[in-house]
This record gives sequence, C-alpha cells and structure tokens, in this order.
Amino acid sequence: MSTGRDNRMLRPLAVAALVLGILAPFGGSPYRARHGAIDVAALAHTVAREEDHVTALELAQWIKDRRPGLRVLDVRSAEEYAAFHIPQAEHMPLDSLTAIAFRADETLVLYSEGGTHAAQAWVFLRALGNRNVYFLRGGLYEWLEQVMNPTLADTSAGGRAAFAHAAVLSRYFGGVPRSDLHIRPSDDDAIRLPKRGDSTQSAVPLPKHPVADRLLQVRRRGC
Repeated sequence: MSTGRDNRMLRPLAVAALVLGILAPFGGSPYRARHGAIDVAALAHTVAREEDHVTALELAQWIKDRRPGLRVLDVRSAEEYAAFHIPQAEHMPLDSLTAIAFRADETLVLYSEGGTHAAQAWVFLRALGNRNVYFLRGGLYEWLEQVMNPTLADTSAGGRAAFAHAAVLSRYFGGVPRSDLHIRPSDDDAIRLPKRGDSTQSAVPLPKHPVADRLLQVRRRGC
C-alpha cells in the first residue's frame, strides 16, 4: 500500500497551501512589519520555490555539523516539549515569538507536531523582518520517520546511497535505521509522540525496537 508515502507527499503541499493562505490577506495591505512593509510577493515566491522549509535530514545534518548560529525552536506547549523534543531545541511558544529580537546572523528552524503551527510562525517571523527562517517540513512526525526510524524503501543504487546517509545521521541521534522491508512491528514496537499529560517519556527517548516504514497509531492533530 502507498498510503503512508502518499500522506508524506501531501503533507508538505498542505503546509505550503496554508502559508500562502496566511499571506493572501496581506496582498496590497498597508500593514508594516518592524523593519518596513511586508513584501508578500517575495514571501510567496519563497514558498513557491520551497525555500521556506527544511527536511528532517537537513536539520539533523545541521545539528550534527554544529552549524553556526543555528537555533531550533519548538513552538508547541511546555508539556509537549518536556515529553519529547528534538535535541538542542529551545522551547519557544508561538505567542512569544513576536517579542523576541533575533540576531541577523542566526538561522532559525521552527517545528511543531505536524508542521502547521511552525509554518504560521514562519510567516510571523518573516513579516517581522527575520530572513534566515525555516520550518521543519513535516514536523516531529517527519523527524521520527526520517531520522529516528529511516527505512530502506528504494533498493536502487541511489536509494541505497540515500539510506546509508540517513542511517549515519539516525545512529548519531540514537535512532534505529531499518533495511529489512519484510518485518513489520507490533503496536508495542512503534515509537509514538507522547500524549498530553504523559510524563513517563524522557526528553529524547531512544528507540528500543526496530520499526517499519511508518509510525503506528500516532495521534495526528496536524499542527
């Protein structure tokens, strides 16, 4: 079945549509940001060229390489952040972003669970004049799927090379890369985002069992 793959392809398109929808009301608007008028056309062009986001593997490489000025910002609730977050991420609630004066030499990467709230935060920060801003395309779901649990789905030479690269990053972050396409996990083997109020998870839990090409029974709220 290709349902999981289709969902992964549709998610970035949905987030891009959301960003463009947020920008639409500002077209021709006299609204001004902290550093001047919002150039809606330029922001829309950035979205169209897919220069507004990074993939989970790109972010993992940036963190591993200790990219200068990188700040990874988790815009979810404090409870969600405490239960599970990307290594080196800072908790930065959505409603507090506009009060922060970020430096021009900082690279900001925003993330939420599914990417929607992070995409909204991207619009806010760009409207305030911040330039080096990105959001994690598929949110924490993408991080779990591509970094913590990468699976060899393409057995071509290119696919194997891409998997080998992902596997190196996965092991760096304590993940479990899988090259066996025939074994599917039980529900107990799946790595999930903790539910609200669940304090039993560590901040960065390490997977104890191999998992297949998709997470099982994750409550997808889409934000």
